[in-house]
Amino acid sequence: MRIHHQAAVGLLAVLLTAVSLPSHSQAPVQAPALSLEQLFRAQPLRGEAAKQPAFSRSGRYLAYLWNPHGEPGNDLYVHDTRSGNTLRLSSPTLMAAVETPENLERFHKKRSQREREWAERQAREEAQAAYLRGEAVDLNRWEREAIDALKKELQAKKDREDAQKAADKLEAEAEKRAMAELEAKRSGKPLPPAAAASAAAPTPPKPLEKEDWEWRDELKKKLAKDKLKPTDLYPGVAQFVWAHEKDELVFQYRGQLLRWQAGQSQAQPLLALGRNLRAVAYSRDDLGLVFQDETRVLRTRFAQGGVQVLNHELVHPDDAERKYKIEATTLSKDGRWMALLARAPLGEEGKPPPKPGRQVEIMGYDQRFATAKKVDREVSDDKRMVPPTALYIRAVPQGAGALPKQPEPVFTHKGGDVWFEMSPVAWSEDGRHYSFATWEREKELLRVYLGRADEQAKPEVVIERRGDVGHEVVSVLNPQFTPDGKTLVTVLDEAGWRQPYALDLASKQLRPLLKGEFEAHQVLGFTPDSKALFVLANKDDLAAMNVYRVDMASGQMLALGQAPDYHRNAAVSFDGQQAAAVAGHWAVPPELKLLGAKPRTLTSSHDPALTPLMTTLTPERFSFKNRHGDTLHAYWFKPKGWQASDRRPAVVYVYGGPLNDRHSVETDSYQPTAYQFGMYMAAKHGYVTVTLDTRGHSNYGRRFSGANWENPGVPQTEDLEDLHRHIVQNLGVDGTRVGLNGWSFGGFQTQHTLYTKPDLYAAGIAGAGPTEWENYNSWYSGRTIGKVDRSKPNLRKYSLLPLAKNLKKPLLLVHGMMDPNVLYQDTVNVYRALLESGKEPLVDLFLDPEGEHGMGGAVKTAGWHRKYEAFWLQHLGKAQ
Repeated sequence: MRIHHQAAVGLLAVLLTAVSLPSHSQAPVQAPALSLEQLFRAQPLRGEAAKQPAFSRSGRYLAYLWNPHGEPGNDLYVHDTRSGNTLRLSSPTLMAAVETPENLERFHKKRSQREREWAERQAREEAQAAYLRGEAVDLNRWEREAIDALKKELQAKKDREDAQKAADKLEAEAEKRAMAELEAKRSGKPLPPAAAASAAAPTPPKPLEKEDWEWRDELKKKLAKDKLKPTDLYPGVAQFVWAHEKDELVFQYRGQLLRWQAGQSQAQPLLALGRNLRAVAYSRDDLGLVFQDETRVLRTRFAQGGVQVLNHELVHPDDAERKYKIEATTLSKDGRWMALLARAPLGEEGKPPPKPGRQVEIMGYDQRFATAKKVDREVSDDKRMVPPTALYIRAVPQGAGALPKQPEPVFTHKGGDVWFEMSPVAWSEDGRHYSFATWEREKELLRVYLGRADEQAKPEVVIERRGDVGHEVVSVLNPQFTPDGKTLVTVLDEAGWRQPYALDLASKQLRPLLKGEFEAHQVLGFTPDSKALFVLANKDDLAAMNVYRVDMASGQMLALGQAPDYHRNAAVSFDGQQAAAVAGHWAVPPELKLLGAKPRTLTSSHDPALTPLMTTLTPERFSFKNRHGDTLHAYWFKPKGWQASDRRPAVVYVYGGPLNDRHSVETDSYQPTAYQFGMYMAAKHGYVTVTLDTRGHSNYGRRFSGANWENPGVPQTEDLEDLHRHIVQNLGVDGTRVGLNGWSFGGFQTQHTLYTKPDLYAAGIAGAGPTEWENYNSWYSGRTIGKVDRSKPNLRKYSLLPLAKNLKKPLLLVHGMMDPNVLYQDTVNVYRALLESGKEPLVDLFLDPEGEHGMGGAVKTAGWHRKYEAFWLQHLGKAQ
C-alpha cells in the first residue's frame, strides 16, 4: 500500500528558498597568513563538489546533489535554466516531513559536535605552532577544560543516581512500614517504633574524587564513546531519477521516496515501506514509478496508490532454497522490459556467505594493552570466491494479476576462483536491444554482448578481444546505444588510447570515432538525431578534461568548456543544447557550471579564503622528453626572486601508479603535498618544488598506464633520473640538494629510486608504500603489477626488501599504523631490512598510531607536513 505523510505546517513553513551565490562584486577576501596550520585547517577550505548532475528531458531543469561548504550530506537542488532560479528540495528542515524528530535532533547535535571539534583542533594546532616559536602558550588548556566539563557531567550523574537511591530507600522503608502496620493490625500486636534513621536528614552528596591520571582515563573513554561515525551526520539524498517526458523527479532519502513536480515549491512524500527503497525509473507514461527493495522489483501508480510486485525473489535454477539478490534493475526506455542483474549466495542459505581472501590483524595501541583488529584482505595467492552471476530479461507486466513463471537467465557466470567483471546493462531507445560487457582476467578475455528483448534468447558476442586490451579499459567499458538504435558505442583501447568505437548493428562493422593521442573514455550522451555524441576528453590539454561534441561521421571535435578548466561530473541535455560540469582550475576553484560562451556558476562550495591562499604562488607547467622519447608533464612552483643561475634546493613529488582516470598534473588539483606543501616550501623557504607524472600514470595512454606491468618502479626511476637532469639544467636547482617524496604507490616509488639509484636524490620521504606486492590487494596488483599464481605468492619477486641494502641517503618512512589498505607491516619489514643492512644513521620512522592510509589519527595533515618541513630543511638546507 502507499503510505502518506502529513507534514506539520509550522515545520515546513520555511521549506524552499532560491539558492543565491555570493556576489562577484563583493570585496576580495584577504588570505590568512601562509602557514601549515592555515593550509591544512581542521575544517577543510574546500567543500564537496556537486554530484550526479542530470537534465530533465526538456532540458529546462538541471538537478544535482550538493551542499554548501561545511554542511554535511548532499541535498537535492533543481536549477531552472530559463529563470536562473535554483530550488533546494531537501535539507534537515525539509526532511522533517519524513524523518523522526529524534534523528533530526541527533543529526543537529552531532553536526555541532563536529564543528566544536574542528574549532578546538584548529586552536590546538595554532597554539602548538606558537609554542614552538617561543611564545607563552597554555597547551594544557583544552584538556583542563574538557576534564572540568567531564567532572561536572559525572558529578551530576552521580547526584542523580544518589538522589534516586535515596528516594528508592525511602520508598522501601515506607513500604516496609506499611507492611508492618498491616501485620500488626492482623495480629493485634502493637506497631514497632519507626527507625530513627528514617527521620534523619539526607546525607549531602560527596564530590567525586579521582587522581589526575584517572580523570585522563575517564576523558579518553568519553572521547572514544563520542567519536563521530559517518552515520551520525545528516546523510542527505542518495539518488534521484527524472521522468521520461515530464519535468518531474523522484528522489531517495534514507530509503524513502519523495516526488517533486515542476511548479511545486517542495517535494511530496511518496513511499515509505519500512525497507530500503531505490528508484529505478518512471513508467513509460510517467504516471507511475518502478522501484526496488533488497529483493523485489515493484511499481506504484501515482493516482491510484498501492504497490504492485513486478518480480518476486529470484530462485537459483539449480537450488530452489537459494535466492538470488537483485543487484541492479535496468528498465528499457519504452518501459516494457527490464534487465535484472543478480548474484547468488555462496554457501548455506540464511548464513553469511564466505568471504574471499583472508582476514589480517592490525594492531591498535590505544588501550592499556595492544589489541588486534581484523580487516578483510584478498592477496594474489588467495583463492577467489566470486558469487555466481545471472542476467534475466523480463517483460514488465502491463496490468495487475498473477506474475508469470520465472524464466531461465539469458546469461550466467558460475563465479568461483576467478576474476569476473561485468558492466551495467544498457537498453536501446526503442527497447528492442540491450548490451553489456564482461572481462575475465585469467582468460584475458574482453567481450561485448548484444541481446534482443526476449526472455529466452541468449545475447550474442559482437566484440571479442583476447590478450592485451589495456588493463584500465575494463573500468570504463560501458556500451551505449545511439538514440536511433542503429549503433552501439563502446570504449576500447585499440590504438593505445581509450576512445569510443561505433559498432553498426546491421553490418556488425566496428570503426573508431576518434583518432589521436588523447583519452576520451567517458561518453556523456548523443544528439537526438544520432549524428553527434558528447565525451569527456583531454584532447587539447592532457592536464585538463573538457566536454566535446563529436561529429560521428567525421570525428570533428568541438570543445564546449573553457580552458584551462578541468571538467568532472559532466552531463548533457537530451536535446544536445546544454551541458553542465564541475569545472575549474588552480586560480578558480571548481564549481558546477552551465557551459557555454558565458558559463553560469551554480554552486559555491569553498571557503572564500581558499583562492587567495592557494594562489600565494601560481604553479607553472613544463614538459620534457625522457630517454625513450616520451613526453613527460610536470608543474613547478617558482620562488620569488628566482633566477636561472640559482642553485636552490628542490623537492620532487611523484606518484607513478595508475589511477584509472586520474593523474597528478591536473589543472584543478590542490593535492595536499604536491600542490599545497609544494607552494608553501617555495613561498616560505625559497625551494623549487616539482610534481611529475612519470610513466605508470593514467590518462596518458596505455604505454604510460601499463608501464608497471612486470617491471614496477623501473620506468618511473628512469623518468625521475631524466627529470633530475632537466631541472638542474633549466630550473636553477642544485643537483646535490634534490629530495624525492611520494605517497602510497609514490611511497613505493620513492624507495625504489633511492635503493636503485642511491646517488641520484639527496634524501627521500616515503609515505605508506606497498613494499611487498604479494601482500597488496589482488584486484590492483594482479591487474597492474604482474600475473598472479594462486598456488604461491609469486609477486614477491617485486619486493623492495632485497634492494633496501643499497640505500645511501637519508630516508624518512611514514605510515599510519591502522592502515587497512597498505599494511603497516610493509613499512616495518622494509625498516627491518634497512636496520639489518646497517642503515640506522640514514633511516627514520614517523608513525601515526591511529592513522589509516591517509593518516588522520593522532597526526593531522598539518602535523605530518611540519615533520616534512623539518626533514627537508635538515637534509637539503636553506635556499641560497
